[in-house]
Amino acid sequence: MMKKKGKKVVASNRRAGRDYIFLDKYEAGIVLTGTEIKSIRGGNVNIQGGFVQPRNGELYLFDIHIAPYERAGYQTHDPTRPRKLLLHRREINKIIDGLTIKGLTMIPTRIFLRDGWAKVEIVLARGKKKYDKRADLAKRDANRQVERALREKYKG
Repeated sequence: MMKKKGKKVVASNRRAGRDYIFLDKYEAGIVLTGTEIKSIRGGNVNIQGGFVQPRNGELYLFDIHIAPYERAGYQTHDPTRPRKLLLHRREINKIIDGLTIKGLTMIPTRIFLRDGWAKVEIVLARGKKKYDKRADLAKRDANRQVERALREKYKG
């Protein structure tokens, strides 16, 4: 089978941008079984609520739901099992150091296929406070009003 070239986003965590301030981004491979990759290629994955934690010097992805592949027969997989992430050792050490800082967490923002391989974009992030969210809403509202005023000015 010929591998497809390019990048196709399978799932994204749009809510993460509202709830977290992104600090560092990493792209990691995922250790998957055969039925899991088939299910990801079909788009049957949900990354809402997922997170990354270190275990024994490795990084694992938790609470990602990859639906069982329909045509798998009796050989199916556990939809929410922890999945190992594939990164370089220096990246793993840097992430583990970042996770030891209070208030930082590691969350997945996108799962995509690059040249036929499943990849996950993970982000070292700090949770937003309520006043941060209010400031973002005010900023977005102000930009919307400016755009509306410019449209009206050049419309007529």
